[in-house]
Amino acid sequence: MKFVDEAIIEIAAGNGGNGCLSFRREKYIPKGGPDGGDGGDGGSVFLEADENLNTMVDYRFQRKFRAVNGAPGQGRNCRGRSGEDLILKVPVGTTVIDIDTDEVLGDLSEAGQQLKVAQGGFHGLGNTRFKSSINRAPRQTSPGSEGEKRRLKLELKVLADVGLLGMPNAGKSTLIRAISAAKPKVADYPFTTMVPNLGVVRVDPLRSFVVADIPGLIEGAAEGAGLGIRFLKHLTRNRLLLHLVDLAPWDDEAPAEHACAIVREIEAFSPLLAARPRWLVLNKADALDDETRDQRAQEVIDALDWQGPVFVISALAGEGTEALCQAIMTQLEEWREAERLDPELAEQEQALQSALQAEARARIEQGRIKVVDLEDDDDDEDDDDDYDVEVEYVH
Repeated sequence: MKFVDEAIIEIAAGNGGNGCLSFRREKYIPKGGPDGGDGGDGGSVFLEADENLNTMVDYRFQRKFRAVNGAPGQGRNCRGRSGEDLILKVPVGTTVIDIDTDEVLGDLSEAGQQLKVAQGGFHGLGNTRFKSSINRAPRQTSPGSEGEKRRLKLELKVLADVGLLGMPNAGKSTLIRAISAAKPKVADYPFTTMVPNLGVVRVDPLRSFVVADIPGLIEGAAEGAGLGIRFLKHLTRNRLLLHLVDLAPWDDEAPAEHACAIVREIEAFSPLLAARPRWLVLNKADALDDETRDQRAQEVIDALDWQGPVFVISALAGEGTEALCQAIMTQLEEWREAERLDPELAEQEQALQSALQAEARARIEQGRIKVVDLEDDDDDEDDDDDYDVEVEYVH
């Protein structure tokens, strides 16, 4: 199954049924009078977040959807049947945008949440409705109104508390394998990760958080180089970013230069995203002796003028990962508790996430980012599993 995180669809709600022009005609009953019934309402279109979906691949093959029209009214004051509502399932984390107005209609961030995106047409009135003391035999009816039509852009942004940033082969996939049950592809060459991967990290049976691994960034990514910049929008929901730096890079470049390159690309892509809370994680410490490790770690800290938390780990050997997860869990819980006590903080966070998403969307639509369409990039069905987003729980 291909990983598709964007889709454009056309939707149309059902039209309302027309009112009926009819008069009662029954043997031995003179002056029967009007008995035309109203039409039925047209069906509306809803989007519903489904936790069992993780891609929009279904909307790659069908892009037009229409709800059922309302039936016209009938004689004997029979009202027409209302059209059935159309409910389209989308993954949790879908943002809905009206293409024609650029209005963000809603954000489906919880399983089962519904959003009405097109209102069905209202029913027309039968001639019975126009009867009065001075109009005993009305011939007026009204037609049903048309249902709303929209062109929508659906954007999926994975729901995760923590996002991983770094160069290709920095060890992001290895880290997510080490701390969760997710099993993303890992190999000794760059650009192994082609789509985001999710892992649920259980610190203890009652405490957990979700971490997202996106494709690695390279220098020039903000101008369209590589794949990672396309997926940076998936980090707009993250509360915390982990900047992974490889202390023993495969290309023999200085780790400090790699670290600075990532910061430059994030700042070029989105100043708001660059200002999000970020921790420095120095990986592959087991590949170096103590002296070299400490020297390279200090070079990275000095190059970035880093003032925040620093963790030196080995994702492959599992060294330092437990302390990292405990620290992340503690920080997330502190933020959640602060938002629970002060609802204004939660509102500010939602507003900031909306601004982040708008900023990322603007960059893409301005053409400053080269969007690589993975949908049409490869027709090889044997590689379909490479495009799944996996969320697994540690047993």
